[in-house]
Amino acid sequence: MSAHKYELMFIANPELDERGLTKLTEQYLDIVTKEGGSIDGTDYWGRRKMAYEIAGKNEGNYVVVNYTADPATSAELDRLLNLNESVIRTKILRKDAE
Repeated sequence: MSAHKYELMFIANPELDERGLTKLTEQYLDIVTKEGGSIDGTDYWGRRKMAYEIAGKNEGNYVVVNYTADPATSAELDRLLNLNESVIRTKILRKDAE
């Protein structure tokens, strides 16, 4: 399988402090690198107000990660993020799809 470029955006619990958010993010980025993928950039947007309430929360910590991995790794990353109670919402976009 060939690798593709992806953009992951997730919204984490607003109660997480900076250290907790970094640890949470790195835990998932390890999945990508262990499977032979690469992290191309991580952008912490910080705590922002959400457009609408999700799971009783009006704010969340936004993180955007650009990475390269095969589709199976990306699917597993999405699955694991959705199992974590600290992650409110996730979205993974394939960047190189033309």
